[in-house]
Amino acid sequence: MRSLNFTNKALEFLRNLQAKQFKQVAVNILEIAQNPKPHDSKDLKGYSGLFRKDSGEYRIVYRFDDTTVYIMLVGKRNDDEIYKQLERLL
Repeated sequence: MRSLNFTNKALEFLRNLQAKQFKQVAVNILEIAQNPKPHDSKDLKGYSGLFRKDSGEYRIVYRFDDTTVYIMLVGKRNDDEIYKQLERLL
């Protein structure tokens, strides 16, 4: 299992989730740590090396290397705000 590294934006979003949604997203993040390319993840178009995985109504944006999964952002799936934040982050 790879270690996890979160950006401040991702941590801030996770802290504000209600318990049920937090658990749902956390389970998916742990799945990514074990297998960074699960069958339901996709390459993030226009961003080399970044991936996305949907978790209910939320989207997890991440990248990984041999030892670590970097959780870049977590946000609403149907909200373009996550991509605006990604532009500012990169």
